[in-house]
Parts: sequence; C-alpha cells; structure tokens
Amino acid sequence: MTKLFSIGVLLAVAIGARGQAITKSEFIYDTASFPECHAATIAETSKGLVTAFFGGTQERNPDVCIYVSRKDQGSSKWSAPMNVANGIQNDTLRYACWNPVLYQIPAGDLLLFYKVGPSPAKWKGWLIRSKDGGITWSKPWPLPQGFLGPIKDQPIALPNGTLICPSSVEGNGWQIHFELTADGGRTWQMAAPVPAPPTTGTGADPNSEDKVPVGFQAIQPTLLRYKDGTLQALSRSKNRAILSTVSKDNGKTWSTLEAISLPNNNSGIDGVTLIDGRQLLVYNHVLPPAGQSKGDRSPLNVALSPDGQTWYAALVLEDDHAGQYSYPSVIQSTDGKVHIVYTWHRKKIKYVELDPAKLQLQKMENGIWPHSVIK
Repeated sequence: MTKLFSIGVLLAVAIGARGQAITKSEFIYDTASFPECHAATIAETSKGLVTAFFGGTQERNPDVCIYVSRKDQGSSKWSAPMNVANGIQNDTLRYACWNPVLYQIPAGDLLLFYKVGPSPAKWKGWLIRSKDGGITWSKPWPLPQGFLGPIKDQPIALPNGTLICPSSVEGNGWQIHFELTADGGRTWQMAAPVPAPPTTGTGADPNSEDKVPVGFQAIQPTLLRYKDGTLQALSRSKNRAILSTVSKDNGKTWSTLEAISLPNNNSGIDGVTLIDGRQLLVYNHVLPPAGQSKGDRSPLNVALSPDGQTWYAALVLEDDHAGQYSYPSVIQSTDGKVHIVYTWHRKKIKYVELDPAKLQLQKMENGIWPHSVIK
C-alpha cells in the first residue's frame, strides 16, 4: 500500500508540474489547403511570433510549398497559412520545397531560408526577407553555389553580428558543417570541416536509412552557446545517439564528433540557450533497436542541461505512439517564455509555450528517461 501510495503521489506531482510549465498548447491551424505538413520553424519579431513550415500532398512532391503563419501581439489566434515560396523552375519543371528556417536579425530583416530540389542530396538553398514581421516577403534569392544556409535549425549571432548557420549535406554520406555570413545572408564563408573519429572495418552503407553505419553520420545540427564563448553543436545521427562537436574560436574550427548520453532515433532535434545559461533541448527520447538507425518519433521530450553533457528530464510533450511528433523548433522570447513548434502526425503543426522556471527536473542515469516524468 505504501509503495502504491508513493507512486501515486509521484505521478500526481509530475502531472501538476507539467500543467504549470505549459502555458499554451494549440494547433497553428485547424484546416488548410494541403493535406500534409512538416518541418516547422519559429521566430519572434517586434510584431509577435512567426512560424513557417512546408505543406503539400506529401513530402518530396513538387506541389510542396513554404507556408507562413503569424501570431501578432495581442492576438489570440494564428493567421491562416500563407504560401510564400514554391519550387517552380520553369513552365515544365517544378521541385518540392523543404525545411524552412526563420531568423530575426535584431532590429533588422526577418530571414526565411529554405531548400528547393528533388531530394536532400540535390537541393539548393534559397532566401527570402521580410521587413514587416512576416506580412510581406521579397523575391527569392539563391544562395551561392556550395552554400545551403541553415538546414533545419536557426543560426546564432556572434557579438560582431556574424551569423553562424548550422548546415549539413546528405549526398555521399551524412556530414555537418557550418556556414558564416557577416551581412545577413548576402555573402558567405565556410568554416573548417568538422572532423569525425577514425573508423575501422566495414559496416552498413553510410546512406542506408535502416542500418547503423560504422562511422559517424550526422546532419541537422543545433547550436548552443556558453558564457566562456564556447559553442556546441548537437546533431541528429544514424548512430543511435545525439552527436556533439564544440568550437572555441567562434565557429571557425570544430572538435571531433562524439556521442553524448542522449539517444537519437534518426530524427531532427532543436535546442536553445536560455537566458539563465542552461541549455534546453527538444527531441525524441527514443533508442532504436540494436543494429538499427531508425526509431519511433514518439515520445517528444524536453530536457535541460547546465553543460551540454549532463541532461535532466523535464517534460514529455507527446507520448501516444499512435503517430509521429517530430522536427521541433524552439526559441526563448524576450519575456522569458519558451516557444516550441513541431509536426503533429504530419497533419498539423502544434505550438506549445512553456515557462522554463516551472519545469521540474530529474537527472537521467545512463541516458534512461525517468518513468516518473510523464505527460
């Protein structure tokens, strides 16, 4: 009886903590002209919140476009999704759009990066700008040859204003890299390559979506920063774990990739450095079966860390295993609230607002999520 009572109290505390931490939870839209959507991104402007995502009949199909919704200050609703970019090449050729990334330049333009192409291995980077908080947009501008811009997660700005864009390629194997722009996306430089640890023997095809390769295969990094100036990038991988690399010179060079204690299901993650210096990560805490690189895209979790190595379980956003909850994007607004958007069953985009001060943390031992931290 005592044991059952203790478990009941613990679950009640966890449920209560979740309810206090989540201050808003809603869908960006109820109905739309497109049946599927994915890969949301979010930014704060002087006018309010803006989110973007791609939508169409199905990922990779030529009719997939980039859509934007806004939630202006004082408004209780998001605006209807507005088509702002497509993949039309000419009268007879059209490609899909992919992975938008929003970034608000302080006191400047709202940038929207996205990709166009038949596949991630062959896509090209594009950029549009808004000067009015996402209401109107410029004509598309192609990024220079060899540059893709941020692939999934947002850039961060150095003290001198230079943006470091976390990027990656998916051609002959997966590999992350970093692109820098000192003038808001007009001219670009490439950082030094991110070294991978040496490998021996033979293993799965590095392009396989199912088997774990021998070498590290990473894409879609998210950037975190520390008070001493260190930058850390955490990445999606095919290696059943989130991979990490750090830079001590403002993103010019990076350390050898290594795995951290958190699992990865071969799906996108996103993180943000909070105002108090802690790191907040949104991801699927799912360890794929041994020998496999893919896992379920449920549950969707929130974890915090003081140092990017030791992580504490904070919240489970979704956990019904009936579909997928994936590709989160997270920011902290000027009022201290945390804002998250993510794919909900590929049918809608979900939005959640958190008060990070009300998150109740439990340390994860050996990368195992505590059962007491529930929805």
